[in-house]
Amino acid sequence: MKIYNKYIVAIAVSLVLASCKAPMATVIQDEVKNNIPENFKQDEQQDVNNNSGTTPWRQFFTDPNLVSLIETSLKNNQELMITLQEIEIAKSGVVAKKGKLSPNVRAGLGAGVKKAGRYTSEGAGDASTEIEPGKEMPDPLGNFEGGLMANWEIDIWKKLRNEKDAAVAHYLSTVEGKNFVLSNLIEEVADNYYELLALDNQLDIIQQYITLQKRALEISKIQKQAAAATELAVKKFEAELAKSKATEYTIRQQITEKENQINALCGRYPQPIVRTKESFMSTIPQTVYTGIPSQLLANRPDIKQAELELKAAKLDVEAARKEFYPSLEISATLGLEAFKPSYLIKMPESIAYNLIGELAGPLINKSAIKANFQTADAKQIQALYEYDKTILNAYLDISNLMSKVKNIDQYYQLKSQETQALDQSIDIANQLFKNSRADYLEVLLNQRDALDAKMELIEAKQKQLSTVVDIYKSLGGGWK
Repeated sequence: MKIYNKYIVAIAVSLVLASCKAPMATVIQDEVKNNIPENFKQDEQQDVNNNSGTTPWRQFFTDPNLVSLIETSLKNNQELMITLQEIEIAKSGVVAKKGKLSPNVRAGLGAGVKKAGRYTSEGAGDASTEIEPGKEMPDPLGNFEGGLMANWEIDIWKKLRNEKDAAVAHYLSTVEGKNFVLSNLIEEVADNYYELLALDNQLDIIQQYITLQKRALEISKIQKQAAAATELAVKKFEAELAKSKATEYTIRQQITEKENQINALCGRYPQPIVRTKESFMSTIPQTVYTGIPSQLLANRPDIKQAELELKAAKLDVEAARKEFYPSLEISATLGLEAFKPSYLIKMPESIAYNLIGELAGPLINKSAIKANFQTADAKQIQALYEYDKTILNAYLDISNLMSKVKNIDQYYQLKSQETQALDQSIDIANQLFKNSRADYLEVLLNQRDALDAKMELIEAKQKQLSTVVDIYKSLGGGWK
């Protein structure tokens, strides 16, 4: 019999060892991170100590009305509130994974009754009818029990610790995701605020243009009466006036929608947006310092989020790989058990305990485990590509915006010169028209060109300010 036992143990050990064979995870290398350029532009050196991405947003934005809107949005924005709950969900996931490392201990009470058939193996084999002389064994036989039960999976392969570490990395990535939402929210509020100020100034310009058109219409009517102009000139000025009034209402609608867009970001119902439009055109954009590209890895929340998700994916692969290994589980019970409640207090006779250790691993039909491993491996590779894409896009964003800042400044300067020249040409054309030395078409064309130039100048100022906000956000600013 001892020889048979040895064979059984040897076979069991062989089967357990056979189940330990596990596929290897794909080895991934981060080429993009390791090859980040030293500077955003090859012909320019950036100062490593000057980086606007580390500037707190309260210091970066100086308009008190804008600061107030940002504060309101950070308190009430629904998307931000949703992200905060995602953090709480991830935090609960860490607690759940951590709990698996400790024994699961339960307390319980139970009662039952059992009657075995006389002609069953259990009933036929029970020849005893007395517990002690004069006391018959109850039939049917009851069972009453109470005590503690424990189950514990010993983490011999660090599978459970890998799962816990993956949950921690995912939790930290949700924190970085919240920071990225903060950064985006601040950028969005600032961009919409500047667009609203631009619309206010465009509305002022169109109203000034309407006043100018009314005067030109009056002059054309006077000249018609004096036979110095025709009915055609009058109708042209009337049409231009109607077109300008229609544009005014279009801008008013855009202002209403932009105000409501800002209110939505602030998580509140429609109300007037407090702002000062008069100083918009004289606002000087903040000077932005980019630092060096490698600082993006520490400053950009989306890059840190992608990096943590990559770390979590790698740990998930390790945990899935160790599912191929045998697991060691220990279960134990300790309590009181008797067929009558009154016997429960008779000790040590009523004391019952049980201790079992089990080492078991998958042997046949591992398709589900293989599928889970392959899924985790693919997600690891996917997370690497996502991380690389985030770094690359961040670098390209900064490169594009640096170029845009310079070009939009030059554009704004030239538009300013164009506007000044056209303003002077309007006065000249009006004077010539009054003296019948220029026709109405020259006056109309000059006025239209001047209107378009002023509208474009306002748009250039808005883009100038918004571009600075965009590059500040792209450097990782706003969430601190």
